[in-house]
Amino acid sequence: MPGMPTDGGGAIVPFTGEPGQGAPPVRPIRHGVAPPIFRTYVSWSSGNLLQVACLRPPNSEGGGGTVEVVGSVVEVNLGDGGSGGSEAEEKIDEAEMRRIEYGSVPAFALLQSRKNSLADAATMSHVPSVPDHEEWWQYVLEYSKTIGNLLGNPDPPVFMIEDPMTILKFREKPTSLRAAWELLEIFYVDKHLQGWLPERLVDWLADFDSLLSTMVSTVYSKLSNFQKKLINLQIVEDDPDYWNGLSAALSVGWLDIVVNMLRFHGSYQLDQMDNRETENGLVEAVAVLVSTMPRLRPNLPTGKLGQCCKTRPDFIKAWEKWRGQVTKLECSAFWIQCGHQKTRDGLKNLLHIMMGNVNKLTDATSHWLELFASHFLYIKPFTVGFEGMHHLAQKCIQLKPSSGTNGLTGLILGVLSENTEVVLAECTKNFGPWLVTHAMELLTADNDYADVMLHEERPNLGGISIEELHRLVYAQVLCSHSLTWQIAPTYLSSCLNQGLGLLEILLLKQPIQDNCLVLKTLEICRLYELENVSTIIMKIAGIYHWKHGRKGTGVYWFQQAHDKVCLDRIAQQLFEHIGKSVTDDSFKQWEGLLELLGSDIGSAGGLEFLHRYRDFKKSLQQALDRRCGARQTVDFLIQLMKNPSTPQRFWLPLLHDSVELLNSKLSPLMNVAETTLLLNKLQELSMAKLRPDFSSNHLPSHAISSVRLALASNLARAILGDP
Repeated sequence: MPGMPTDGGGAIVPFTGEPGQGAPPVRPIRHGVAPPIFRTYVSWSSGNLLQVACLRPPNSEGGGGTVEVVGSVVEVNLGDGGSGGSEAEEKIDEAEMRRIEYGSVPAFALLQSRKNSLADAATMSHVPSVPDHEEWWQYVLEYSKTIGNLLGNPDPPVFMIEDPMTILKFREKPTSLRAAWELLEIFYVDKHLQGWLPERLVDWLADFDSLLSTMVSTVYSKLSNFQKKLINLQIVEDDPDYWNGLSAALSVGWLDIVVNMLRFHGSYQLDQMDNRETENGLVEAVAVLVSTMPRLRPNLPTGKLGQCCKTRPDFIKAWEKWRGQVTKLECSAFWIQCGHQKTRDGLKNLLHIMMGNVNKLTDATSHWLELFASHFLYIKPFTVGFEGMHHLAQKCIQLKPSSGTNGLTGLILGVLSENTEVVLAECTKNFGPWLVTHAMELLTADNDYADVMLHEERPNLGGISIEELHRLVYAQVLCSHSLTWQIAPTYLSSCLNQGLGLLEILLLKQPIQDNCLVLKTLEICRLYELENVSTIIMKIAGIYHWKHGRKGTGVYWFQQAHDKVCLDRIAQQLFEHIGKSVTDDSFKQWEGLLELLGSDIGSAGGLEFLHRYRDFKKSLQQALDRRCGARQTVDFLIQLMKNPSTPQRFWLPLLHDSVELLNSKLSPLMNVAETTLLLNKLQELSMAKLRPDFSSNHLPSHAISSVRLALASNLARAILGDP
């Protein structure tokens, strides 16, 4: 759908809404194309991605000789997050995404190398496939941890001094990309979590609950809103939001936040006018029960509250004891002595939550995922298996239906339903080709069905597998940007059916104007053993530089490519060009190229002569400057005139160049035989001038007479000097 930009305001497409409609959503596009923008193209991509292409005018001129971007393709995510996403989510810009793309290459390459090694070992043993190796899942887990660290660390910095009235600690804003990656790692890779998977889901929700705020109110949004109004509250226990926040935080297991908020209660203040000891005792008793809540997990993170139980028997024993203490406090007579109605009701509500009251948990939570986690904590702590979790998730969705869909919730449902196709579709739709490409290894780490489904070659895909298809798509995305195409070969080389062919096309399409870029392309060819492609690139670079007047650079690339055909043609052209006008100026113009070509190109004929002619010219100049003996120059001259490879059109220039040297010496420089040889050559040249095909060398008309007189004088001195 092409479009022309409008004249005013810089808008690409003017919007004319109806009177009753609100303002349209605005999504800024960072395309990097300098104005003016001549044309735009909009087309749908996969999932919710919209591709927008911006092009400059065809004849626009860049200033200062700098290379400017003449067009760019940008993908815009039209998911529910959009421009109205959660304020607590960190948006990933282009620079950050490039950092992630480059950082994930070593981990991906290392895992592929290990997979190939295990595959080679599997062919020599009775192990049917790579995932059956015991150490494979450990390799995948190491790979997953590396990628996870690359996506960011949700843990807060430990060195910060925090305000005691702070509810939500300062931390790095999470991203949906990291949330999705950790979710796949929890369910598909980390076997250490199988015994306490529900608790790990609770931790995951604690890290990424803020990402669900784009749709409905969540625990995070409740606490965040209460944090903003806390500074203006004098008596916090009179505010309903205080008790709602406590109930919400306790329902999802944020025990440290609950205990911290209970300390905000007015009964802890020292300047109390009334006697609130009983009220304070009840608040403190609830805080102690919250801080000693049993948790079925191997360990607790630093700063987290709860009683850690590593085995199920220990947990059951601690759970029954703790529940008995909660029941005992709930039936205590001290509640009658508590004179503050809101405190009494709020604390009893917390006790009901800890006792697993479904109605109280449903009222305290806002999203079905929060209700899902609360069931693990207070109702079904021993839930195991995907089937049981999926049934519980469906029940929670019925109790807490969400108003919209979210990529993370759709991904969780796909995982719990053990439907690899749904998981793959959700990743493709909401998180882009990077996550899909790198998450393939997680999905197949310990899942035979996913391994077969993703690696099966399908005729409807051109004989490639789903895994290879997504890698090719991701490689295409990398190739579309000048800063990321260099890492695309890593993914193309892992595609055995079509990857290497596309890699060759990618390398051959790289611009060859810049020698640094050519060297980088050749290095990639060397890494992947593409000698034929490397040779073609060097030939193309040689032709380009030769046609654009950079003769030396062109010859260099032809030599690197060992292209004897082009080098022979260049040598022949050089020989013919110099032979048309053998003057000092024309020879000096091509002397550097002659030096670069060398004397090994003999098939063209004449290049060896040009090198000897260059040596003769240097020796002649030194002899005239009296820096060397004249005899050496004469020897060069005799060798050239005797050599049958010396073209006839060079005879007269050679002899004419020697006239000054011959006339500057009183003694003969050549003997009778040598002088006679040169005179015979001069006679042949005089007869050749009568032929119509004779080539003139732009020498003076008296050149032959001058040479004949000089040779005759030397012959006379030679005859008189012979004994």
